[in-house]
Amino acid sequence: MQTFYKICLLLLIVGGVNWGLVGLFQFDLVGWLLGGSTSVWSRIVFALVGLAALGCIPNLFSEEPEEE
Repeated sequence: MQTFYKICLLLLIVGGVNWGLVGLFQFDLVGWLLGGSTSVWSRIVFALVGLAALGCIPNLFSEEPEEE
């Protein structure tokens, strides 16, 4: 399960960086790399980022032991 959350975190970082670039510079990095915002590949990446966000929701409510 740890690998799943690492993949989700990586996808969320990609999405966050992309949204930061869109907000600051109106530049869609994922769309630029994959042939435009409406290309099939860009839409797949956008869908995976959204699914990763949904997959990380349970992690918000899990209780982990505190590290000292």
